[in-house]
Amino acid sequence: MKWITRERPKIDRIASPWLIKTFVDKDAEFIYVPFSEVLDKAKELNAIPFDIPNVEFTHYEEKSTFDYIVKKYQITDPAILIIADIVRGADTDRHDIAKESAGLWAISAGLSYNITDDYKLLENGIIIYDALYSWATHLYKQNHLQNSPFENLLHEVYLKFLKEKKTTNKKAPAWVKDLKAIIQDQIDTQFTFDLKKISNDLEINPSYLSREFSKYFDDLNFGDYVRKLRIEKAINLIENSSYTLTEIAYMTGFSDQSHFTRIFKIHTGKNPSSYRKKNTKK
Repeated sequence: MKWITRERPKIDRIASPWLIKTFVDKDAEFIYVPFSEVLDKAKELNAIPFDIPNVEFTHYEEKSTFDYIVKKYQITDPAILIIADIVRGADTDRHDIAKESAGLWAISAGLSYNITDDYKLLENGIIIYDALYSWATHLYKQNHLQNSPFENLLHEVYLKFLKEKKTTNKKAPAWVKDLKAIIQDQIDTQFTFDLKKISNDLEINPSYLSREFSKYFDDLNFGDYVRKLRIEKAINLIENSSYTLTEIAYMTGFSDQSHFTRIFKIHTGKNPSSYRKKNTKK
């Protein structure tokens, strides 16, 4: 079986061939040509066009060509479903879909930059997806620190040091209480940190405020601390109210639901809808 697509592949046009050769047709042949020639060459060579508009094997709404092949051939391997999210996120610049998407994009872009021959690029790309498949099959839930007792020990010592540092801190200065009140008053709005204005309100030096902030606010910078409070409030609303997720995003100061979803997943490991479904079942 021959397959044909546009030249200079990066994500979908390497991931999809790997998927086809691994789960659909191990003898599949892939052809890369300029975009304007794909359909004519497909007819001439009796090849299946993919990852271009207006053909069967392509993107549908927010789904990638890789997603369509998984659906078309009813591939149910759990590792492939994990990889599908990563590929979709990398191919559509939606790195909030899977945390590994940004890494896959960086590696794929660098590989394409280094290798100008599309067929050599595919050959090397397949090695990457073989490795990704092994990770998704056997190592998906394993953290890097689990592999190294030495690094794990350093991590434990570091956490202990932070804990001891917190307990030995002197009493927080008065401005900390005042700043917490300012943040709390505005947590439901699209609050932007105007360092100069807040410093003036607190009557302290802006450089000092910037330097000292994390010491009294959970070792977080201002932006991360505000996002943490917003997500904590969002969790409370999800668990204890019937507001829609769009309403909750607005009520907790996020400018749009996609931003809310991305930050929520970073903090909880789940998107808001999945979190609500799980909580509802309890």
